[in-house]
Amino acid sequence: MSNQVHAFTNDVLGNLDAVGIATAIREKKISVGEVTHAAIERAEKVNSQLGAIVLKTYDDARNMKQVNQQGFFYGVPTFIKDNENIKGHPSQFGTGVFKAKVATANGSFANQMLHTGLNYLGKTSLPEFGLICSTENEKWGITRNPWSIQHTTGGSSSGSAAMVASGVVPIAHANDGAGSIRIPASCCGLVGLKPSRNRLVNFDGSQVLPINIGYQGVLTRSVRDTAAFMFEAEKFFKNSKMPSIGNVVSPLKKRLKIAFFENQDLHLTGHVDEDTHRVLKETANLLSSLGHIVEEIKIPIDIDHIRKHFLNYYGFIAFLETRMLYLMSGEKFMSNKMEPFSYGLSNRFAKNPLRIFNSINVLKKTITQLEKDLLKRYDILLTPVTALRTPEIGYFSPLLSSKEIIRRASFFAPFAGMQNVTGAPAISLPMGVDSRGLPLGMQFSSLFGQDALLLELAYELELARPWKHLFNVG
Repeated sequence: MSNQVHAFTNDVLGNLDAVGIATAIREKKISVGEVTHAAIERAEKVNSQLGAIVLKTYDDARNMKQVNQQGFFYGVPTFIKDNENIKGHPSQFGTGVFKAKVATANGSFANQMLHTGLNYLGKTSLPEFGLICSTENEKWGITRNPWSIQHTTGGSSSGSAAMVASGVVPIAHANDGAGSIRIPASCCGLVGLKPSRNRLVNFDGSQVLPINIGYQGVLTRSVRDTAAFMFEAEKFFKNSKMPSIGNVVSPLKKRLKIAFFENQDLHLTGHVDEDTHRVLKETANLLSSLGHIVEEIKIPIDIDHIRKHFLNYYGFIAFLETRMLYLMSGEKFMSNKMEPFSYGLSNRFAKNPLRIFNSINVLKKTITQLEKDLLKRYDILLTPVTALRTPEIGYFSPLLSSKEIIRRASFFAPFAGMQNVTGAPAISLPMGVDSRGLPLGMQFSSLFGQDALLLELAYELELARPWKHLFNVG
């Protein structure tokens, strides 16, 4: 495609993933300085077209500021999403409604991520407050998909996805409140694991929420990078209440029982589109050919009913986040400065705050229903990450009304929020392409705590059907 943009070239980074770069550094085949210089050159080559970097910290990277020399990923370049604090730099949260203050300390997850030895080059873009699945702000910047700059990267981890898919860095920070790791992974042909709840260090302050739907993580191009990151991250913090992931380095051996949904009408959100359903069926057939028991079933819950209550709760989160950030900035709250979607979603809660109690109750019941009725009978649930193939820039324009964006987002990603509520792990893998040649991700989820099972299955699928990257696409 003539509208593809990538930075892969014959430098010291080549086509290496994060494990490959870290290994080459340890074996002194390449130096950290060479790696850092190459990644900065790549970033400068493509960012003007992709719009993924909102803050460059190249001097920090060159000076190895905060780099853990004992970490497995020592010297591997990365980016931090601009809703996580890095000491000495502001976090603007994708909005222009206030001027962010310089952070006096790292965010908790930044400490966990940097403990692995990664070297940050800067901060990446996200939509306003990270509330929508595309970064398309005409004033503050549009983030474009390296596979086709006419299309969205998905979101809200938009900039990180663009930097990894385009080959600037092999791994970057992402987080997920309603699919914000998995959706950009799907749109950009990446591996995106939303871990089990409390597997990694959480968002600062999330412990006070009735249901914590926010998760930290990374985007990568290979299963082994995601697996290695999770293993190394547990050296910084390990939740003693769930089994450790450990060092997952090989494909799954046991055969699983896997369910996937019929392409039934979801009423308000419609059907899965033709391209996406084709890749879903191809993935199911591949799993069956590998010896897994695969069954097609009806969707056991009312997606539209759950969607309504999830939006009520998501509006509550938006209300808290926007007010908190204004408070931290020291500026007066002025709703007329917010984008229509951010204001509309927040106002959804503000207009009727008491209904949140019913929505929380409904969502918590969903946890029990899913675990008892589905994931107790099957090892894995397979769904598309998005019901629709990647849309063009403009589909999620913040100039649209909040009602219209909510309608489009609900149609686009009706399955993505379920695991945010249940706390179960879910991973997006690039299992195919649509009729335009753009990536399509499939989502695999399992019972709470079984992150390792998903990684083992991901290894098996990557080996059975290696996915394409921009460096090997004609």
